Amino acid sequence: MARDHTPFPRRRGLAAASVTALALTGTALAGLPAEAAGGPKGHDVSSHQKNVDWKSAKAKGARFVYVKATEGTTYRNPYFDQQYNGSRGAGLIRGAYHFALPDKSSGAAQARHFVRNGGGWTADGWTLPPALDIEYNPYDAKHKCYDMKSSALVRWIKSFSDETKRLTGRRPVIYTTAHWWNRCTGGSRAFASDHALWIARYDAADAGSLPAGWSFWTLWQYDNSGSLPGDQNLFNGSMAQLKRFARGA
Repeated sequence: MARDHTPFPRRRGLAAASVTALALTGTALAGLPAEAAGGPKGHDVSSHQKNVDWKSAKAKGARFVYVKATEGTTYRNPYFDQQYNGSRGAGLIRGAYHFALPDKSSGAAQARHFVRNGGGWTADGWTLPPALDIEYNPYDAKHKCYDMKSSALVRWIKSFSDETKRLTGRRPVIYTTAHWWNRCTGGSRAFASDHALWIARYDAADAGSLPAGWSFWTLWQYDNSGSLPGDQNLFNGSMAQLKRFARGA
């Protein structure tokens, strides 16, 4: 994901993946520049981007954005309101994401913190599903999988998902990389049928890789810099399908 200023000193740029049970044309990632794929362009931001010029982002082609809301159970993006409400005011479809710290507290506790601090959802056509960013531990290089067994991580993700569904009515989009997912969850296939995939993949030569279980992606984060603030993303479908996705179709 977009880099963030957090209470932790070693915060780094992040990456994510997710897929949808929505009736989109299922395609694997193509080894083409993302702009050439023809889907709506979007981006994701965090406190690193501070107060975003949303009119400029819209003029440059942004049609949707994910905004970092929370991390763990104690952090909230101090720029969240400007970013989340400002993007909506400029006419972008927007949603919120949570950065997972599975070794700090339960999935359910982090889901509650997320929803209380901006991670909600309404079927208004302008709000993307809540998103869970789960990837390599940025604070401890020796414990990239948070020093947890794959079965424990799968249970943690399920706990977060179940609580998010209970509180918002929607399963979260899952942002991850194929490498993290296959290594740290043991290639779990438990989520692909009802969780949209937001895949982080920058290398076109390896663009066909998806986490185990998913056969296509819904969102593709293809670059960590570009014309839009934060990371660059693409939606796998038309603008009409993106609006249906936001409504919960």
